[in-house]
Amino acid sequence: MFMQTLDSTIVNTALPAMARSLDESPLHMQAVVVSYSLTMAVLIAASGWLAERFGTRRVFGAATLLFMGGSAACAASNSLAQLVAARVLQGAGGAMLMPVGRLAVLRAYPKERFLQAMSFVAVPGLIGPLLGPPLGGWLTQAASWHWIFLINLPVGAVGLLLTAIAMPAMRAAPPPRFDLRGYLMLAGAMLAASLTLGGLGNAAMSGTCVVLLALAAVALLSGYIRHARCAAAPLFAPRLLEVRSFRLGLMGNIAARLGMGAMPYLLPLLLQLRLGRAPFESGLMLLPMALAVIVIKPLATGVIGRWGWRRTLVGNTVLLGTLIASFSIMAYGVLPLPLALAMLALLGAANSLQFTAMNTSALKDLEPHLAASGNSLFSMLQMLGMSLGVSCGALLLHLFSALLGGGSSAAFAATLLAAGALTAVSALIFRGLKED
Repeated sequence: MFMQTLDSTIVNTALPAMARSLDESPLHMQAVVVSYSLTMAVLIAASGWLAERFGTRRVFGAATLLFMGGSAACAASNSLAQLVAARVLQGAGGAMLMPVGRLAVLRAYPKERFLQAMSFVAVPGLIGPLLGPPLGGWLTQAASWHWIFLINLPVGAVGLLLTAIAMPAMRAAPPPRFDLRGYLMLAGAMLAASLTLGGLGNAAMSGTCVVLLALAAVALLSGYIRHARCAAAPLFAPRLLEVRSFRLGLMGNIAARLGMGAMPYLLPLLLQLRLGRAPFESGLMLLPMALAVIVIKPLATGVIGRWGWRRTLVGNTVLLGTLIASFSIMAYGVLPLPLALAMLALLGAANSLQFTAMNTSALKDLEPHLAASGNSLFSMLQMLGMSLGVSCGALLLHLFSALLGGGSSAAFAATLLAAGALTAVSALIFRGLKED
């Protein structure tokens, strides 16, 4: 978890430096982030079946090795195409790390202790985002952006050792045959949906192509739903969506992440391209956000226990959207540094509570026999939401740059206002949760 979360935040700070090195526009580097999270979304669907078939320890170890291999390939890349391909390989490993680890915890603890357990085991994963931005900025300035990937190799080696020592070799009864047909339809729908959103801001893709991709996404998703209702052992059983908290958790995650997921991509670009901060300086400025995540994490259980799932998620989602929109002031460079750091810390705290509440409210009511399938589906759509969030942020920035001037203060401000509005509106979904 430390390695994976470190990599997800360390890359964003280095995007402008990568663009210069690879002779690309910094505003067109979203493919480096999207390729990773989209690959994870597509392959996570198989993680539950693989864990049941081969055991959590074996799958977790293989995923760590694959992630390390992808990291080495990223460091050796000499073009954007090579880097994106290497990120796909890295994402293939990452697709199994988080969900298989979460599945092990889900099976090891009763559901009334699941929130406590998840909050505890998430701590190593919280240190990654804490170190990621400043470490990425420092490595980029002191050496080169290649080192942000090479650093994963010693961390991965330690992870492999700890996996062999501590990861339980849990294995359920032999799973049914893998639903390859359903998997291909669902994966195709996700790819088509992501490419549709990316294509809206890509001048190289025609309007006809975007419309065809959108229609393909709808057709493939409809085909999967029909297939799942008839198949003896579908990839994800339709009865999963009969669990109210799980269904609303899936919908709310994707909707909220359209705005939330854009921020890790937009903030480093804003700080470096608009405000002229050096990579290391911009990484340090993001440190209060990561620190607040760690401080708030242990308090999340008490907040949710006091206010309940519905009030916590509705109120915090609106707060989060308001905070994101307020960063539009920063785009004009008039925000005093102490106030900017305080806003970043508050954003980190709201993010931390949001992730904890969204994740645990969705999974807490799943019965044991649905845990593996539900965990995989939730993780898959969670990563799809992250991918769509970055694509949405890049699309908004592209559109407003075309209207208001490329990379201008007004373009960044309008993008942040729109991202905040998208996040706040998603609170309507969480209103459907039961009051108790």
